[in-house]
Amino acid sequence: MQSKNLRALLNAPGIIRAPGAYDAWSAKCIAEAGFPAVYMTGYGVAASLLGRPDIGFASMTEMVAVARNMAVAVDVPVIADADNGYGGIHNVMRTICEYEAAGVAAAQLEDQVLPKRCGHMEGKELITKAEMVAKVRAAVAARKNPDFVIIARTDARAVGGFDEALDRVEAYVEAGADVIFFEAPQSVEEMRGVATRVKKPLLANMVEKGKTPVLTGKELEALGYKIVIYPVTALYAASKALRTTLKDLRSYDSPIPLLPQMLTFPEFNEAIGLDSYRSLEKSFAE
Repeated sequence: MQSKNLRALLNAPGIIRAPGAYDAWSAKCIAEAGFPAVYMTGYGVAASLLGRPDIGFASMTEMVAVARNMAVAVDVPVIADADNGYGGIHNVMRTICEYEAAGVAAAQLEDQVLPKRCGHMEGKELITKAEMVAKVRAAVAARKNPDFVIIARTDARAVGGFDEALDRVEAYVEAGADVIFFEAPQSVEEMRGVATRVKKPLLANMVEKGKTPVLTGKELEALGYKIVIYPVTALYAASKALRTTLKDLRSYDSPIPLLPQMLTFPEFNEAIGLDSYRSLEKSFAE
């Protein structure tokens, strides 16, 4: 159902805004804020689940477990980071099957080698274009539901330059990718150039203080982009609030002075939906 909903969004007018979630609760908050989709950020999952950077620590099974929890927690489509498919062709096919079974709407595959890097980090290395084309073809063949969306990402801009990256994404389109993720264009002119050349829905990645200019959703739509993700906005905001609160708690030696910047016990219980679960319990007991 999520995949069908994402396909409907892709076919409808307007850009799809998808903030990044790093666990089921952050995904739920994004959906409740009124966004039409959630982006499962591998960068955020690595930090939240393992307390480690996004350099290949998270395994496929760990990522699938988080994806499944998100898909259960929200009614909007989840676009899930699947890194580089966690290996070769057979690994990619298994990854797509597992992500699809987890209930997410889309899986994003990238053309980096292991260990991978976050798209705005230095030191990335790529597999060959032919290897990635084969991975995209394998991903398309592996999905059971034709509505499941395959997103192909290239990190070639930082490694081989703009023209090589364009050449790669055009090959990924030919291989059957549904959406193209041209990672880290370095100017608005480059972003416009991608939109002019690529005849598939485009995903823009807005990373605060990253390599790509941060534009509004309306500006990206005007350039020709269909999806915009904000992978780290919620993670960075929550991390700053958490650090500040804990520092203040240690200083004040009491949580009472911090109440104005916190949800209260009743407010959080309401936000998490406790009353609906209590009502469900009572309906079975009557």
